[in-house]
Formats: sequence, structure tokens, C-alpha cells
Amino acid sequence: MPSLPPTTANAEPLTLPVNLRVRRAIRDLIDQAAKSQGRSRAEFMIDAARRAAEEALLDQTLVRVDRQTYEQFLTVLDQPPGGEGFDRLMQAPSPWKQ
Repeated sequence: MPSLPPTTANAEPLTLPVNLRVRRAIRDLIDQAAKSQGRSRAEFMIDAARRAAEEALLDQTLVRVDRQTYEQFLTVLDQPPGGEGFDRLMQAPSPWKQ
């Protein structure tokens, strides 16, 4: 008899199965990427799916502000970049050019 997944106090499983069917080339690509990070296929896929889900939901987030706050936001955006932090950032070497 197969063992059941661990449960919480209210008898709800801590983990639930998700079954996917993919072409061999995609599975091989996922396996290669997971291996490069020292992770299992499942760990890699779960993390990638979680991040994609979070991004999809964040892209739909609507922030409402009053007119004064919105105008102040636009004013800040219209200002040229500057200051110590910006200058330091611009002096930092680009990682992709090293």
C-alpha cells in the first residue's frame, strides 16, 4: 500500500501532486537546467512555476493613489537621475563586460 503524504492537524496534505506531460526535448532542457543548479527536476519546476505565478499576479496589481500623490510621483520620475548612489552605480563595472 503506498504511503500518504504528511498531513497537518486538519488532515489536509502538506503537498499535492501536479502532473504534467511535456515533450522529451523540453524535459531534457529542464533536467539540464536543474542539474546546473544542483536541484531536482521537481524543485526546479516548482520554483520556476511559483516565480511565474507571482510575477503574473504582481503584473495585475493596481495601486490607487490620490491626485496629489500621483503628481508628486510624476515629478520625481521627471527628475534627472543623480546623487551619490546613482554616481556610484554608474561607476561600477558591468558584470557582463568582465
